[in-house]
Amino acid sequence: MSEWSSLGKIFIVLGVVLVLIGALLTMAGKLPSLGGGFGWLGRLPGDILIKRDHVSFYIPLTTSVLISVVASLLLYLLSLLLRR
Repeated sequence: MSEWSSLGKIFIVLGVVLVLIGALLTMAGKLPSLGGGFGWLGRLPGDILIKRDHVSFYIPLTTSVLISVVASLLLYLLSLLLRR
């Protein structure tokens, strides 16, 4: 019966995380500090953009690191909640 209990906790936590992400994305377009959405996310210092005549090349280094850190923190907190 313990397996079902931990599976239930996983679904509850995932549901709460999805609701929070949905609320954040819904409100992001209405907040003026975010520039009308997440337009700042791909334009962080450290992201590389090379534009030539007819070619543009984009490497989102800082954006990738930021997303990785946030995802790692969320997964760490999720693992702490599921240990109980």
